Amino acid sequence: MKIAVSSSGKDLDSQVDPRFGRCACFIIVETDDMSFEAFDNGSIALGGGAGIQAGQFVASKGAKAIITGNVGPNAVQTLSAAGVEVFVGQSGTVREVIENYTRGKINSTRTPNVADHYGMGSGAGMGRGMGMGGGRGMGMGGGRGMGRGMSGTALGGSSQPKSVPLSKDEDLKRLKDQANELHKQIEAIETSMNALEKK
Repeated sequence: MKIAVSSSGKDLDSQVDPRFGRCACFIIVETDDMSFEAFDNGSIALGGGAGIQAGQFVASKGAKAIITGNVGPNAVQTLSAAGVEVFVGQSGTVREVIENYTRGKINSTRTPNVADHYGMGSGAGMGRGMGMGGGRGMGMGGGRGMGRGMSGTALGGSSQPKSVPLSKDEDLKRLKDQANELHKQIEAIETSMNALEKK
């Protein structure tokens, strides 16, 4: 069975990267024989949607589970829709977390353990996000995600977002926006698949 791990390096002795969407690498491990492949995370510098893109990548590699430190709501939705189990709050080496998984020592979840835009306040990524968002990022985050990340880094403080409670209407709008964005992405993927099948 293939298991993906968010990693800071490209071998089994690398540390688990606590960020899912913006991790340095993904290591896909075949649990039967511990063979593995390492991939650079192409989503690391995205201004928005890194969790969704990373989730699609993990699913495309045939992984049935992802082991990571933190995962946001968009990534959880993407991974769940693809049938990928999510294991959060993990640390140590890739080898250690895979062993814990195979021994049944960790439990999966269906809920995110960080807010939208977690990890965006880490310098260069935030700058690019402001430039490339072009309205889409602002629409999905309603400006709140951007503001939290900017204040954290501008003051030289932690990149952890401050929790801002949403009203029921704001939360519903955010979820509808996310659903619309996922539908658009699914349509684009299906269009690409159809085009490839016709060749």
